[in-house]
Amino acid sequence: MTDAAALAATHAACFTVPRPWSAAEFDDLLAGPGAFLLGNPRAFLLGRALAGEAELLTLAVDLALRRRGIARELLAEFADRAARLGAEEAFLEVAADNVAARSLYLRNGWVEAGLRPRYYGPATDAIVMRSRLETAQQGG
Repeated sequence: MTDAAALAATHAACFTVPRPWSAAEFDDLLAGPGAFLLGNPRAFLLGRALAGEAELLTLAVDLALRRRGIARELLAEFADRAARLGAEEAFLEVAADNVAARSLYLRNGWVEAGLRPRYYGPATDAIVMRSRLETAQQGG
């Protein structure tokens, strides 16, 4: 069983824009088709894979645990899990002003693919990023 309250607490410590998700929202997302959670309540990635595509829904690492490569490890695990679930491509949205996250994704093979104006509110656009995934057949 997932501790949605602990996930929500970490998410709230990491995000104000976009607004942090509630425990109920985590429960709802995790109950959805194709959803999967990687990591632990202090450093986690929530994703889903359906119909050949994956979406990285959120990635949160407690402030005290940052700069240890945890996010990079979670991204690699996400790519592996999504590919095993049949996804060939992955997508995410990241706040345009979140320079650290954008840099992390770019360093890990994601490319900017589009813009969603005012996606996170009147002053914050989202950058859409994508990553090609190696399928299990390609990788091994």
